[in-house]
Amino acid sequence: MPEKVGAVLVIGGGIAGTQCALDLADTDLKVYLVDSSPSIGGAMSQLDKTFPTHDCAMCIMAPKLVATGRHHNVELLTNSEVEKVEGQVGHFSVTVRRKVRCVDESKCTGCGLCTQRCPVEVPDEYNKGLKMRKAIYMKYPQAVPPAHTIDQDACIGCGICQTQCEAGAIDFTEEERAIIIDVGAIVLAPGFTEFDLKLKREYGYGRYPNVISSLELERMLSPTGPYGGIVLRPSNGEVPEKVAFIQCVGSRDVQVGNTYCSSVCCMFAIKEATIAEEHTPGLKTHIFFMDMRAFGKEFDEYYVRAEKEHGLRFTRNVRVASVDENPETHDLTIWFSEKGELRKKVFNLVVLSVGTDSPQSAQDVAETVGIELNKHDFCETDIFSPLETNVPGVFVCGAFSSPKDIPDSVSQASGAASKAMNIVASERGKLIEKKGYPSEIDLKGQDPRIGVFVCHCGINIGGVVDIPGVVEYAKTLPNVVHAEDNLYTCSQDTQEKIKEKIKELDLNRVIVASCTPRTHGPLFQSTLMEAGLNPHLFEMANIRDQCSWVHSSFPEKATEKAKDLVAMAAEKSRLLDPLPKVLIEIEKSALVIGGGLSGMTVAQELADQGIKVFLLEKEKELGGLMKRIHYGLNGEEVQAFLSKVMSDLPKNPLIEIHTETELKDVSGCVGSFDCLIESNGHEQEFRVGAIIVATGGLEYRPTEYLYGEDTRVMTQLEFENMLASSDGMDAKTIVMIQCVGSRVPERPYCSRICCTEAVKNALKAKELKPESNVYIMYRDMRTYGFREEFYNKAAAEGVIFTRYSEDSKPVVSVGEDSSLQVEVLDQILDENIMVRPDILVLSAATIPNPDNVPLSQILKVPLNKDKFFFEAHMKLRPMDFANDGIFLCGLAHLPKFFEENIAQASGAAARAMTILSKDSLEAESIIAVVDEDKCRGCGKCVETCEFNAPELIEKEDGRLVSHIREALCKGCGACSVSCCNKSITMKGFTSDQIMSMVRRGLEVAAKET
Repeated sequence: MPEKVGAVLVIGGGIAGTQCALDLADTDLKVYLVDSSPSIGGAMSQLDKTFPTHDCAMCIMAPKLVATGRHHNVELLTNSEVEKVEGQVGHFSVTVRRKVRCVDESKCTGCGLCTQRCPVEVPDEYNKGLKMRKAIYMKYPQAVPPAHTIDQDACIGCGICQTQCEAGAIDFTEEERAIIIDVGAIVLAPGFTEFDLKLKREYGYGRYPNVISSLELERMLSPTGPYGGIVLRPSNGEVPEKVAFIQCVGSRDVQVGNTYCSSVCCMFAIKEATIAEEHTPGLKTHIFFMDMRAFGKEFDEYYVRAEKEHGLRFTRNVRVASVDENPETHDLTIWFSEKGELRKKVFNLVVLSVGTDSPQSAQDVAETVGIELNKHDFCETDIFSPLETNVPGVFVCGAFSSPKDIPDSVSQASGAASKAMNIVASERGKLIEKKGYPSEIDLKGQDPRIGVFVCHCGINIGGVVDIPGVVEYAKTLPNVVHAEDNLYTCSQDTQEKIKEKIKELDLNRVIVASCTPRTHGPLFQSTLMEAGLNPHLFEMANIRDQCSWVHSSFPEKATEKAKDLVAMAAEKSRLLDPLPKVLIEIEKSALVIGGGLSGMTVAQELADQGIKVFLLEKEKELGGLMKRIHYGLNGEEVQAFLSKVMSDLPKNPLIEIHTETELKDVSGCVGSFDCLIESNGHEQEFRVGAIIVATGGLEYRPTEYLYGEDTRVMTQLEFENMLASSDGMDAKTIVMIQCVGSRVPERPYCSRICCTEAVKNALKAKELKPESNVYIMYRDMRTYGFREEFYNKAAAEGVIFTRYSEDSKPVVSVGEDSSLQVEVLDQILDENIMVRPDILVLSAATIPNPDNVPLSQILKVPLNKDKFFFEAHMKLRPMDFANDGIFLCGLAHLPKFFEENIAQASGAAARAMTILSKDSLEAESIIAVVDEDKCRGCGKCVETCEFNAPELIEKEDGRLVSHIREALCKGCGACSVSCCNKSITMKGFTSDQIMSMVRRGLEVAAKET
């Protein structure tokens, strides 16, 4: 067998590919990231905002792109395609074809002079053809790598760009070349492509200028888009008054062969409609849809708010028949059938919610590698191994395995990284060089020299705040020797510019006035380190969240406030001191809380990479809720799979299983958590480097519809057990009621799995007894992705689907003849129907484990309002907590299918390995410090701290004084606030620093009054 190679090839540079690459690289594995585009970023880079939080997509993605581009373990191969793959798991030889760019990435400064001088214009595909670009261009302003490229099909060879390039980066003699790389594993993350809307001629796309795609609208809404964030009609450039959204264009469509659901379009439309109305006062939007598939975390609440608070208009249960255009006004008439009547409405702009297809380039790679595809040309996977292809050592993540949203893609990306790690873990660190930073500049005796970098953030800030005015004001502040504005300060080219200015002007303090340090602080601190400055000589003024967003209607006042914030930041910056590094040794072990499928998967993944695992389960045996699931949609034997997992786990010497055990206490910090567990009255202590929460979920026990009063009323899991039993089912008529305990005020979330579970059990019932009558009473059928095909199959086999509304739920009673009676107003027929079932099946909600509440207090991690655990970031950090070293997966995160839990559990293992693969980790430098001369030993700080960092110690003279255990301190400042004697200060937030900012703010306020 050939020697293993400690490198991984990731194909695709979208959000899934970059997340996978970063996870691998952060565990000291060499990564080759191949993308056919000149820049990484994929479809997410084209988005304006993300749902349901309305985060700026580029704002949250840019740090990941920059981190990928500058990561010393990642080699970017953009403008490249995989041509050939040979070899086998552990050692593949891959031929990569590098297309001609004609621009040397290492020399290009991104100045843009070449673009300004280029005489050729062609439609800009990044902006969906809504504007033109030059033959030499940068894909988008924050592009990584930050280099231009020449479009070979558009270039006329005039050479003007070459004469204008002072860096000498343009080389017309460059030729295509093939390179061969050796890797131990391959991850496919090629993303998706849009359905060809011209195939739906009835909607007029490509013929009527005011019929656009949802991604075209996204570029309109983006501050970097062709219209600067304003919705305009392409026909005349005017602002529309009424906009229609037509759902499921290229999805759920037998005529075009795409019978699957694209999973993201419903939420995408709600987000776009909401933001379009925010951007354009007076605009009215109307969404036409069949089922509203708001199945993700807090998605359904977002949908409800959009309708009830924002006033979006919805017409449900319709598929628009056609769109006609008035040739004079270019207004559009939508034709649709509602409750049996043909109706029409007129709009100024129509948005087609375009479905997702498998990219042809991905299909070509699959053919090269030998990957099996399903009938829709997406990668074929198994529900028990959702990240694996049919080729050993080749894994898949993101939209290429099935249409999915960003957090699911990110979870899968980390999961695929874990699978690849398992193969090449023994070769970790052999092909990489440790990143080194230059020695820190000694600042002793130097006066502060402050550089201020003010960000436009497209129009997020620049559309409200007068950025040039803020820059000019910053130049007048004491010790500020340089101030400039940047379109995007977080972009890779601006990071290089900051480093250059630090060296050129001897800057020893840096202020960035832009967005939030929560997401971007580490990026800028890393830039300072690369320039030889201590990272804590950085200060940030949040002029987005605190100015442009909250004062968008008052640009002059927002500008003045931005100036004040910059002035206050400058006052603090003058007093900043370099802070020393604190290193923590990493304990090479992990605690997994929860012994269901997710917990067992995490434990196995970590143990496969040589990590000692303590697996805790409160019940007598492992398995969790999975023990109640018997078969999959295709009849897969779930219990046989579960039995194998449960029998294999105890055989692994690195996995220590503790059943009937609870976690009682945790102290410490990332890399070194001290854990106390209790089992049958016996306590045990151990230390771990990471903790993974996988507490699972429970089936809601209904209190409605006669459940618990009549034995003929049961839940889906109870019905599934009946169908799987040897006695089988003898019912002639079965009624299923959806959303029992979900999408109600007490539990406003969608439980995600219930619709598919109902379809699965309905099909099983029809299989066992074809003559049986099965009714499914639903609000929205949320059989997303390829599950849609089983919905179609159920309908074809005679399962009757009856839609009810939130205001007219089914009524269940017992008749005089003791029969069950279910009466409901059918929203489609607009008639009351009565069914007398032999069995009534309730699709009960999935609810959080009640242990989540005490566990959240022990771990000091948050829960959302529904008592599921609350991740660090809903889109890009779905498996992380804000507390470093603690991770999350499975039903503890939100309801989901077991194949999704498997993928996310693998992802949580990868996230944990970014810590556990290291020998040491740099701890927080901003920590509390005690002045022992002032401390009176009252112990108030000990009572206040949630992290047990302060302790009282006795000095030689007998005095009790507070002592801060540095490794435990999180730098929250609670102890400092509680100290009556002011004997505790925070590094980086000293009293002098804070008071200097306060005084500056008061001076400004006094002048204004």
